Amino acid sequence: MSATPLVRVFLCLLALAAPAAADEHDHSSMTAEPLGKVHFPVSCAAAQQPAFDRAVALLHSFGYERAEAAFNAIVQAEPTCGMAYWGVAMTNFHEVWGPPSPAELDRGRAAAEKAAALSSPDARERAWIAAIGSFYIETSPRTHPERVQAYARSMASLAAQFPADSEAQIFDALAMLAVAYNSPPDKTYARQKKAAARLQTLLAQQPEHPGIAHYMIHSFDYPALAPLALDAARAYAKIAPASPHALHMPSHIFTRLGLWQDSITSNLASAETAARLVEQSHPGATAFDGLHAMDYLEYAYLQLARDDEARGIVERAAAAKSFDSPSFA
Repeated sequence: MSATPLVRVFLCLLALAAPAAADEHDHSSMTAEPLGKVHFPVSCAAAQQPAFDRAVALLHSFGYERAEAAFNAIVQAEPTCGMAYWGVAMTNFHEVWGPPSPAELDRGRAAAEKAAALSSPDARERAWIAAIGSFYIETSPRTHPERVQAYARSMASLAAQFPADSEAQIFDALAMLAVAYNSPPDKTYARQKKAAARLQTLLAQQPEHPGIAHYMIHSFDYPALAPLALDAARAYAKIAPASPHALHMPSHIFTRLGLWQDSITSNLASAETAARLVEQSHPGATAFDGLHAMDYLEYAYLQLARDDEARGIVERAAAAKSFDSPSFA
């Protein structure tokens, strides 16, 4: 009997979670900074393609500040690259977080308008730029959920128009989750399951894509669905270990399943990586990922009655002016 699609996706994720073979193939331009494998072709100068792929990989792991810095570096190198402005606009959206701050909304809108004004000669790129423009650019005030709905409609249209564009399919799945996060609770989890199904179709072709594992976790980040995301959680940290968020995100599932030591291990690694990036002055690196990891870390310590260690996290957070210490062990 052949495996069901759900079984197949878990088999792929289990393979990812296993130790890498000694003869593992090349990880292309992102080998030195493992963020997963992403290729988002653009019509800008060929010399900018590796930098663009890296920026999108950061975006898929919600490294928003670092991604914005990376897209802005492309803008500085090639001011006519409209898709670099698309990237800046995307980094200020934060699909499944809260609404952009006023400053983020202004930056995102300015970037979306600049991307549209450059008018890419490529129809696919124009569709991408129009999609993010549907979130920012308006003729009358809209609520954040209304902006999200408009963006999701544009992404659904883009994904349908360009079915071979895997990035369109992945970002469309994320748009479905954004609508779910900004809608009244639905205990059938219909949008989340639809997004997961979309991602399943791409997993076999791109098993090391950070967005696929990441958004699978978000799709199932609910008590009733969390067991379905355990393999994705264990795989994601191995796909993008240079991302503090990729190291932290599995702990959402570990927390829902009561896997407290796994959560501790996950968040120690996340906090240490976040601190290292700040210490090494990586463009766009901030203390937020370290702070978020410390929040989950304290909670896991408390569940195991490791009160002294939990208290230590609280004291460290209270004493720190910034979360730039290289050690959280």
